[in-house]
Order: sequence, then C-alpha cells, then structure tokens
Amino acid sequence: MRTFDFTPLYRSSVGFDRLARLLNESTHSESQKSYPPFNIEVVDEGKYRITMAVAGFTKDEIDIEIEKDSLKVTGQKAGDDKEHNYLHQGIATRSFSQTFRLADHVKVRGAEMLNGMLNIELELEVPEEMKPRKIAINEPTEARLIEANAA
Repeated sequence: MRTFDFTPLYRSSVGFDRLARLLNESTHSESQKSYPPFNIEVVDEGKYRITMAVAGFTKDEIDIEIEKDSLKVTGQKAGDDKEHNYLHQGIATRSFSQTFRLADHVKVRGAEMLNGMLNIELELEVPEEMKPRKIAINEPTEARLIEANAA
C-alpha cells in the first residue's frame, strides 16, 4: 500500500483535504473493483456517462443509489432454482457493488439498460453564484470625489 504526503498542499490551500483523501483511496486495491466491467466517458462539456456491462441481470435486480458525493450501483441476482450442467460458465452472475465518487455539483440525470449494458447519465451543474462573472468598474460618485479632494 502506498500513501502520499499531502502536507505541502495543506499549507497553501483550503478545502482540498477531500481531494487528498480521494487520491489516497485510489491507490488501495480494494477500491478498484473490476466486476462488472465499466467505462466512464465524457459525452460533452459537463456531461458524462458511466456504462456498465451487466449481462444476465434484469433492471429489477439492479439498484442505483445516490448518497452525498457517492453513486452506488448494486446488482443482486435473484435465486435460480434450475439445476444447470455447464460445460463452461463464462457469464458471471455474482452479486456486485460498485461505488463512484461524484465531484461537487455532478447530478445523475437518468439511467437506462439496453442489451446488457447499463448507462447512467451524469451532468455537471454549476450553480449560478459559482460561475465566473465580470465585475463592472464604476465611475466615482460626486460625494466620493468631494471626500477624496477633502483628504
């Protein structure tokens, strides 16, 4: 297990402790699950898609849950009462749980499942007060001019 020292970052910034925690967690093998396989794609500016290969699962066997800054996708295969005599079983039907960290202001817009692929649409929705804005430079009023001249 590898850890990083983020002390210099803490000395010159405020509020980046979450980023440091995420970087540390990303180096742990437990947090890097490989089943089911998935893609994270940038669809457009501020729009993202997570695509998960969930062959063998129905939409009733998959739950998508959002809690604070996490998106959790779980699959719980319903019990199969049939006896199978496989020569080869390459399609995994085990239960899974996959958690994705969401950046601030990323919202889940919807999900759909087609041909064994689960698509989850996400969008970055920056609040108006956080968007860049221009500040007008005003001419001084007459009262301020008089005060400035008096001083």
